[in-house]
Amino acid sequence: MKNREANPPAQSIDRKILELFLEREGIVSGEELSTILKVSRTAVWKHIKALRLQGYNIEARHSSGYRLVSTPDILTSAALTAGLDAKVLGRKVICLPSTGSTNSEAYRLAEDGAEEGTVIVADSQLQGKGRLGRIWHSPPGVNLYTSLILKPPILPVDAFQLTFLSAVAVARAIEASIATPPFIKWPNDILLNGKKVAGLLNEMSAETERVNFVILGIGVNLNMLPDQFPEDLRYPATSLAIESGRKINRLQFVRQLLESLDSLYTDYLNNGYGPIRDEWVARCGMIGCRVAVSGTSEQIEGVATGIDDSGALLVRKESGVMARVLAGDVKVL
Repeated sequence: MKNREANPPAQSIDRKILELFLEREGIVSGEELSTILKVSRTAVWKHIKALRLQGYNIEARHSSGYRLVSTPDILTSAALTAGLDAKVLGRKVICLPSTGSTNSEAYRLAEDGAEEGTVIVADSQLQGKGRLGRIWHSPPGVNLYTSLILKPPILPVDAFQLTFLSAVAVARAIEASIATPPFIKWPNDILLNGKKVAGLLNEMSAETERVNFVILGIGVNLNMLPDQFPEDLRYPATSLAIESGRKINRLQFVRQLLESLDSLYTDYLNNGYGPIRDEWVARCGMIGCRVAVSGTSEQIEGVATGIDDSGALLVRKESGVMARVLAGDVKVL
């Protein structure tokens, strides 16, 4: 019987084709694609055809090869992982047209043994989760809704540190995308010009002395327009497109975010929480400002002075007493 080599997954071949297009920035011959991918010229053509159906504009030149002209504004696993510069995050990327909640999907996969670095991305959410049980409005085709699985060798009491890591990573990705500087609002919101543009929701499975896994949930308003926001928002909201006056390439933003998260996570595992905390404080737009805290047992007003080693917001009240805020809504006065 003739030996047959197992066919590589279609997603893997699509990713390698896109990587070659990105590397060459020009024409790649069908013969070269066939040789590198170890598939027939007919198989190469079938994958090119499939990519075109996804919206990729790939030009075929007789006797020369193929050239990638433009890419669609869709989030696919092949496109997100093609040439991704990350060590942990993005080992596996699952892109869904819609889901109830990316956090719920990631949690289920983690319980079933999904590897660290697995990323869930959805084009829309039907039951997007916000902090304190709130809903995160998640229309299709405009924003980023993603959840990532991490399995850090830390104690459960230290898991809050990953929320601050996530906030810094999102701020870095926004800063790389538009000119308007982002500011972090304690504990897990990102603001542009005082309006909310991103939120974080981290969830954990743990035992007494160890973390089983942490889900980093991230929602970023990229291309939403003013009339797409709900009327009953608790706080003013915006998007990168509104603040910059131009459409944001979602694929580029997600890749930037994954690389920022991966770099920060690697540094965190090697160097601890200190550098993350320092950058978070430097990016926090409320340190030194008068704030009011609601949703706690008492109404707290005073000057936000920083965060302590447990992630609590420190607020110096008019009496001089320092209050530690572990939960609640904070408003800059």
